Amino acid sequence: MGSSRLVGSNYHVDFAGLMRLYETNYAKLNALLPRQPEVGDKRTYQVQFQVYQINVLEITRYTTLVDVFQCDEAPTFPLPHMTVRLYHDARVAEVCASEKMRVTHARYDYPNKRMMQKDEKHQLNQFLGDWLTFCLKMGISREPLL
Repeated sequence: MGSSRLVGSNYHVDFAGLMRLYETNYAKLNALLPRQPEVGDKRTYQVQFQVYQINVLEITRYTTLVDVFQCDEAPTFPLPHMTVRLYHDARVAEVCASEKMRVTHARYDYPNKRMMQKDEKHQLNQFLGDWLTFCLKMGISREPLL
């Protein structure tokens, strides 16, 4: 399971597994974005009783940067605010920042000052994938998809 191996104190990143996760997240996220996104586009989704938003922050020739966050004022199960970069040439999407983390590394020594898990990057991207699956299966778009 997953794209990493935790064995005792040794941790090895499974880059092939992480890339598969990035590829599936790219496909799922593209299904929730407009066909021709523009900077400033916002898509709001209601998934059961929770409201989420995806905002397009930046578009370059090969990438799109989006923010994914929960709009509810007092959510029961809060979603971390994530910034995700889609790489169109490679067809992958990667969480590049979350909450107060401006950079996520593939591997962290443990213990560390911020108490990051050894496989924090994998966990964030797996969470994004699970959330996108939830949105695609249970979500209702509040705007028409163009």
